[in-house]
Amino acid sequence: MWMVRLNVAMLRGGLKVGSQHLLSVRGRKSGEVRSTPISIATIDGSRYIVAAFSQAAWVQNVRASRSGTLGHGRNVERVRLVELPVGERAPVLRAFLQQVRGGVRFFGSGDPDVVVARADRYPVFRVDPN
Repeated sequence: MWMVRLNVAMLRGGLKVGSQHLLSVRGRKSGEVRSTPISIATIDGSRYIVAAFSQAAWVQNVRASRSGTLGHGRNVERVRLVELPVGERAPVLRAFLQQVRGGVRFFGSGDPDVVVARADRYPVFRVDPN
């Protein structure tokens, strides 16, 4: 948990931390803005966020608000977040496993076929400009 807090602090301070971005979304219950470090996979110019834990608070907040801000270094942009249906997640999950090597450990397997077979467990959001 301390590592997440450190990453959030560094990202808020305008530092770039590898491929991580700071996703900030209004809390569904508190109404307060909540931030979490995330990594992005890019396919044909479209950006995607993958969640390894479907019940994570940030996932629930994104589902409720469908928008937020995405920061990387000193750049911050307003975005819309569109959840993909399970049947459309496979190419994004495969790309994520290739592009975000550090994220593989959260899926219990680095085998793309295993992860894709469990696509219903891993929410995927397309990041659109707002």
